[in-house]
Amino acid sequence: MVLPETFARGAGFYNFSPLDFPFFMQATPSHETRIGLGQVREQLRRPRAQLKGRQPSDAARAEVRALIGAPPVGGHRRDLLIEHLHALNDHFQGLFERHLVALAAEMRLSVVEVYEVASFYHHFQILQDDEVAPAITVRVCDSLSCQLAGAGPLLTQLQRDVGARVQVLAAPCLGRCEQAPAAQVGQKAVAQATPAAVQALVAARDVAPNALPEAIGLQAYRAAGGYALAQQLARGERPPESVIEVLEHAGLRGLGGAGFPAGRKWRIVRGQAAPRLMAVNIDEGEPGTFKDRTLLEREPHRFLEGMLVAAQVVGCEAVYIYLRDEYHEARLLLTRELAALQADPPCALPRIELRRGAGAYICGEESAMIESIEGQRGEPRLRPPYIAEVGLFGRPTLEHNFETLYWVRELVEQGAEAFAAHGRHGRQGLRRYSVSGRVKHPGVKLAPAGITLRELVDEHCGGMLDGHALYAYLPGGASGGILPARLADVPLDFDTLQPYGCFIGSAAVVVLSEHDKARDAALNVMKFFADESCGQCTPCRVGTAKAAQLMAREVWDRETLEDLAQVMADASICGLGQAAPNPIRGVLTHFAHEVGVEGQA
Repeated sequence: MVLPETFARGAGFYNFSPLDFPFFMQATPSHETRIGLGQVREQLRRPRAQLKGRQPSDAARAEVRALIGAPPVGGHRRDLLIEHLHALNDHFQGLFERHLVALAAEMRLSVVEVYEVASFYHHFQILQDDEVAPAITVRVCDSLSCQLAGAGPLLTQLQRDVGARVQVLAAPCLGRCEQAPAAQVGQKAVAQATPAAVQALVAARDVAPNALPEAIGLQAYRAAGGYALAQQLARGERPPESVIEVLEHAGLRGLGGAGFPAGRKWRIVRGQAAPRLMAVNIDEGEPGTFKDRTLLEREPHRFLEGMLVAAQVVGCEAVYIYLRDEYHEARLLLTRELAALQADPPCALPRIELRRGAGAYICGEESAMIESIEGQRGEPRLRPPYIAEVGLFGRPTLEHNFETLYWVRELVEQGAEAFAAHGRHGRQGLRRYSVSGRVKHPGVKLAPAGITLRELVDEHCGGMLDGHALYAYLPGGASGGILPARLADVPLDFDTLQPYGCFIGSAAVVVLSEHDKARDAALNVMKFFADESCGQCTPCRVGTAKAAQLMAREVWDRETLEDLAQVMADASICGLGQAAPNPIRGVLTHFAHEVGVEGQA
């Protein structure tokens, strides 16, 4: 007779049915089946001969292995799941179910785990096995700057006129706001896109990335003194502390949006136990932002040297660079220059890995980016602990935006005083502003910190477009709020815009004219937030969608929108939901006449 399941802690034995663990059954004189606890643990540790559920076909496994290779000793790395999904998606123009099942088997993961990651990212298209993948995917940016430039009619005409098996999708910001309206045909970026230009590329099946930008290569950069700072640190000729002091005295802050002091961040992570890691955020998905791409395509090694200096000073043994998926040309350029650097290093290099985003704005949030680098869904983490303490792979992590690192060499060489000597209206330093919208010369503008919108447009952008007068502007992209023309003389810098319900963020400036409506701009960015919410927390997931519905009405429901705004700001776990109310509040405060409600002072 088999006794009921029991566990005797002192004896260290489980009692099970004979159907459990048949390989370890031991009959005793009392006819009970006894299994040693050590044997149970050994059996549980053994991998299954096959995973439960749908089994992969030999043909599907062969197709997957042809792209990602056979499993190495120890198996495929879990953190490379998204990279493997990219390989499949690029090759087959989608992710077929048979390949997801085969990939799960190859990586020793459950199919559910692979599916939940693949379904999170916009650029992965999951297809049933009997579906036909699109031959070409065309993406038309519908974010604010491109909407102002005619993206709506462009999208409508392309969806009507392109041929069979060509998929035309509205896409969130492609990071080319100065080239509005922007589109992508396959992996080819199209500036100032027209229906004729896009249809010509489709007809020619011209979907490969454009020719690489004319960037400063490794040898030219070193000939101009590049990597001398990194070599000085490596040889012990410059103390690491001196670099941190320069950053502190210059007042350099994070330029990805949060604005945390760079020197203080380096000290915090440097004080944590080794091993320490570094993650670089080039996922600039904020509508209106394109400065990182512009700088990367111009001088990649200035960024790479700043990255190496940070890794040396803080003591990071590995660096992970997270680049947004829309930047195909930049990815090829960076891959080439990283290979050149590793082939002829100026000093000992940390391990460097380039990771590819997959179309998720939320991954610009530091902890969501870390989740994505680990091969997970890009959902922000609850804090504390902060990533400086427990970050990538559970290790202390230095996270930085591209432009912050781009400044490091120049600050150290020229000195903190030279940098701080710039600035206007009581501010110090220089800033790069991404300017788009109704100006004559959009682009990345290097200007004194604290410059006003009016000065920025007149001195650096050639003024407003002919026939347009300044009406409103977004000082910090979709997240930064909306201000009227009467506040165009407020300094644009950290901490100067908060009294007006805005913030500078990544300095993405979108300029509107009297031909535009602030309510339309606010609705555009709210739809963006609703589309890009990761869905993890209810205030953001439900609040952004509900707000977009209410904001589409001719007359706004002030009470309900203000209530939604308060809940999103107070209860969302990350910056997306916390900043999403800014356009609502901006319109209700400064443009109430557009939405049929009484304004606020």
